[in-house]
Parts: sequence; C-alpha cells; structure tokens
Amino acid sequence: MPHSRKRLVVLGLDGLPLSLARALAASGRLPNLERLLAQNATGIEAELPELSPVNWTSFMTAANPGRHGVFGFVGIDPASYALGPIDATSIRVPTLMDRMTAAGRCVKIVNLPCAAPVKPLAGAIVAGFPETDLDRAAYPPSFAANLRLAGYRIEADTSRGAADFDFLARELRRTLASRRAALEMLWAGGDFDCFMLVLTETDRLFHFFFPAVAHPEHALHGAVLDLLADWDRVIGLVLDRYAALDGPKRLIALADHGFVELTTEVDLNAWLAQKGLLLTRPGAQNEWDARIAPHQTAAFGLDPGRIYINIKERFARGVFHEHVAQKLARELRDELLTLSYEGAPVMEAVHLAEEIYEGPQLRRAPNLVCVGRPGMSLTAKYDREAIFGRHGRAGCHSPHDALYCDTAAARPATTTDAGREVAAYFDLPEQNEPAWISTAT
Repeated sequence: MPHSRKRLVVLGLDGLPLSLARALAASGRLPNLERLLAQNATGIEAELPELSPVNWTSFMTAANPGRHGVFGFVGIDPASYALGPIDATSIRVPTLMDRMTAAGRCVKIVNLPCAAPVKPLAGAIVAGFPETDLDRAAYPPSFAANLRLAGYRIEADTSRGAADFDFLARELRRTLASRRAALEMLWAGGDFDCFMLVLTETDRLFHFFFPAVAHPEHALHGAVLDLLADWDRVIGLVLDRYAALDGPKRLIALADHGFVELTTEVDLNAWLAQKGLLLTRPGAQNEWDARIAPHQTAAFGLDPGRIYINIKERFARGVFHEHVAQKLARELRDELLTLSYEGAPVMEAVHLAEEIYEGPQLRRAPNLVCVGRPGMSLTAKYDREAIFGRHGRAGCHSPHDALYCDTAAARPATTTDAGREVAAYFDLPEQNEPAWISTAT
C-alpha cells in the first residue's frame, strides 16, 4: 500500500552560493550537486547580518530577527558590557520544531546550527555549531548515547585554518562521516514528517580556501574537488533516500548565506576608536575581550557589522538618550558610506534597524547594520588597532546569491520566507510565545 504520510526533506548547504554551485557542478566531478540544481534552483537573500545563527534561526522560526531576537553569535550584557555567546535560549518565538511537535508531527534533525540547548520534541535532533556537548546538543538521551558510541563529531577543528589544508580536509571528512552516521540512524523506517540535514563543511572550507574552490587554476583546486566529492556523496545519499519515499513529498535545499573571495577585513571597532567614539581599557586577551569604558564610549561594534549606540534607556552606563542616539546613528551611517579601501567604497549599504527589522525584539537590535561590498568582511574585534587587514581568512560571507532548490518550484525571497514555505506546507498554526523562552534583554 502506498505511504500516505506527507513528508518534507530539507537539506542545508551552509554558505553555498548558487553561482559557485553551478560552476562546481559544471566541473563534472559533483554529479549529485548537478542533480540537486535541476530542482528549480534559484537564489535567495540572507537576513542581516548574514551569519548562520541569524539565518538558520530565521528559517527555523519563519520570522525575521526583529521577532526571533537573534542578531549574531555573541551578545552584550547591558549591565557589565561583557560579551557572551548566543544560544537557542535567546530565541523569542516558537521554532518550526516547536510548532510541528505541537501539531503531532515527527521531525528529525541533524546538525542544525545554533539549536542547542535542545528541548524535547516529537522526533530526534542533534544540534550543530557552536555547541560542543552532546548532552546539550542531542535529544532524546538515547540518541546522544548512540552518537557518542559512534564517535560523532559536532564540529571540525579549524584551528589550523589556511595554514594546513590536509589537516582541515581530514577534519571535514570526519564531520561528513558523522553527518552520514546520524542520517543513517534517524532515517531508518522513514518514520518522520520532516527530516532536516545541514552540511556545514562548505562554510568551513570557503572561509580558508575559497580561492582554491573558485579558481580552477589554483594549485589546490583538484584537492578541493576531491574533498567536495565526499560532500557530494552525502548529497547523493539524501537525494536517493528522498526519491525512494512513497506518498506526497517535497524536497527543499537551501544555504543560509552566500560567499565571496575576501579582499580585506574591515574592523568597525578600530574605525570607531579612531573617531574617538569607542574607548577600551588596555590588556584585551582576545578579540572578544570587550574592555569597553562605558562612560567614555558613544558607540561600539559586534561582529560582523553591528553598531550599537550607548543608550541610557538600554545600557546601564549609557551616555545618550534615544532621541540623541538616533541622530548619532544617522551621522555614523553617512560617515560609513564614505569609508573607502584602496580607492573603492567599503559599504554596500548601512541600515538603521527599523529599516530592515520588524517586531517586538527591535528594541534589542543593533542601531546600525552594515553590509560590505563583495570581498569586504566587516568585523568588530576588541584586540585590533588597524581598520583594514587580513587575519587568516580567504573568503567571507555575502547576503546575496544563497542557493535555494525546491521540488515545488517556490521562489522565496529570503531565508525567513523559506521557513514560511515549511510552515505553509504543514499548515502549522501560529503559536503564542512559550513559557520556557526567557524575556531577559
């Protein structure tokens, strides 16, 4: 008897631009990527800032950052000005997993970034980067135990980065093997309504070796294609298993952002410091050691292109009231739009928060969100003095050209809209904010 269960398979390909995917498929070395691109491939825009936590959360909540409240990998404590990591407890609206569970649908997820600490759900999940603890990353506990027995790797060691391609390739092959093992564990029997697998290996590779990926004449291009052939085989496994499903079904593949070759990093905190708007105490131990001197600081930045005005109504030792901060934000925007590197403009756009976000979390958004021109990687470190420089990376994120493929031929505009496609496919009702979500700033 044919299976009547309506099912959805989602394949996440972190950081993969549509244009690069087409060029790689044309090499003839990645036949499964070519199969995937035949599924109505198009490009979508990332929500800003163009980071994984922002965009995978936007997809998994079908909401923009002004509603879900995630604006980057790190946040800042409004009392102490200390930086700290953002995790799933920062999400202020129900996720698609929450809504599917409430609707009695089974969802199984492998390697979803920024999804830990995980909560009970109807199905199983192992979260991805930046979590490192399987007990926080996996549900149910029996699944965590099985993953541990299988030697599951949540994340590759990228500490040697561009200095050692062979080491990075070995690490990425280990995480690919882990994703495949988890896929095998959870797919058995087809007992799910929604299955999601995210492959983050492309993002890690592109950060350190984007020129080798993009340029066939590069000395490492052949070795990169060998690594991507292993990645392609995992894509093929998903496509084959999807093809074997009976009954109504749909496949969506998407990237959370695009990628381009790096020209230079642009440190916004160094720029603010040179303008006399950011004062930090000496002795920073690393790039996240934010020794902000609050009473002497008008504005500060957080990665990748976020600028916050030191507002009295928001920060314990703020120096401006909101109406003054709005004026300063506009003045900073005008100045940033004149910033240049080797005679070329740095910025593609500088947005006021209210221009790009809507929702109750707008009050927590950065005052300015900067978008660099292609190749300009906007950062905001606390241990650098130079505005421009290269620091071991060869590729950087882009908000444009993120891959999207859909057997239903939908054409969402953004990662948020792609999440709305999932909600609509399952007719998921809206949910009120659940009690477990923190309301802290």
